Amino acid sequence: ARLERFFIKLFVEEEDLTVHLLIDTSLSMDWGQPNKFTYAVRCAGALGYIALHGLDRVTITALSENPYRNGGYFSPHRGKQNAFALFSFLQNLKAGGQAYLGQSLQTYATSTSKPGPLLLLSDLLEDGWAEGLNTLAARGFDVSVMHILSPDEVNPDPAGDLKLLDSETKAAVEITGEYDLVERYRKGLADWRAELRRFCGARGMQYAPIETSIPIEELLFARLRKHGILR
Repeated sequence: ARLERFFIKLFVEEEDLTVHLLIDTSLSMDWGQPNKFTYAVRCAGALGYIALHGLDRVTITALSENPYRNGGYFSPHRGKQNAFALFSFLQNLKAGGQAYLGQSLQTYATSTSKPGPLLLLSDLLEDGWAEGLNTLAARGFDVSVMHILSPDEVNPDPAGDLKLLDSETKAAVEITGEYDLVERYRKGLADWRAELRRFCGARGMQYAPIETSIPIEELLFARLRKHGILR
């Protein structure tokens, strides 16, 4: 009115993000020194707190046969005042059974109405992860895969005749620990990680191979920034 001219004010709308944390709670995660499941829970706690501090909404789902019935679902919360509720939820999680990884990821993708940044914390030792990740990407999630393995899985040191037992299916295989076998194992692991890196890169996903021996502080402030998961 003072200048007798019309003005249009433009505002930048703040984006209300929901950060999705998916934790593999299968029995294979309850393994290693340091323990993979304990490490995944600590990572989820740290990442969840960072998101709450940034005023994003945070939801956590334990990947299992039916997380919504078994207390494995933390509904979206926002604000630092919900940090203790998040930590309490994580402390009550238990590893056991199978995660049904492919089915669980597909179900999550199709049943969630607000896609956003999604972090999967898993050892990926179940088939079906490719189909599950494809479905998440197709639904518009910004996916980051935190591939968690223990040091004894990355650099095993078997000796003599051994009987290996699958912790989930109880299937057994007998091996003789020798240099050639260990080298084939290490090559297979490197090829597997390379396959995952190519798969994720081709779909715009971030992939981070993580060993549980890495201190959480180093993971958050160096490794995850290097892989583009945290900025």
